[in-house]
Amino acid sequence: MPVDPHINVAKDSDLSPMGIYRLLPQTNCKICGETCMSFAFKLLKKEITLGKCTPLYEEEEYEEDRKALEEMLRPLMEAEMTETGLVIHEDLCFGCGNCVVACPVNVAEDPKGCAIGNGPTSDKVILKVENGKVKAANIESCRRFGEHRILCNACITPCPAKAIEFPGG
Repeated sequence: MPVDPHINVAKDSDLSPMGIYRLLPQTNCKICGETCMSFAFKLLKKEITLGKCTPLYEEEEYEEDRKALEEMLRPLMEAEMTETGLVIHEDLCFGCGNCVVACPVNVAEDPKGCAIGNGPTSDKVILKVENGKVKAANIESCRRFGEHRILCNACITPCPAKAIEFPGG
């Protein structure tokens, strides 16, 4: 039996291109300038807004899907995203610092602090905890930044609160 692409999966799916795509019209009308799958990826990167998909707002048959998408995307749209795609959900972070000491760049840049499991002693670190919340700085040093970037997830894995993510990547 084929899967209905317009089932409300917002509450049960992770924030992923496929999760978003399932709730888009899937007509590839290109009114927004993109195919529906490309649109889903660009939404995750915050390169386009949901409002660009006019059928979601103009056609009654997509109203439930639009509402589900708005709910699904709300945390992403409210979160600050860095140039690397790093999203920090400050409302989830409780300041444990696991990400700070797990970041390989932090370890390399701060051998007397992060490298031995302590708080940063260098101003060259990427992640640091300020006022009980993780903050990103020096993002251009991140392995995910620039021409020779790699898909590093070292800061995500140790986060018990799931406060750090790289949507779509």
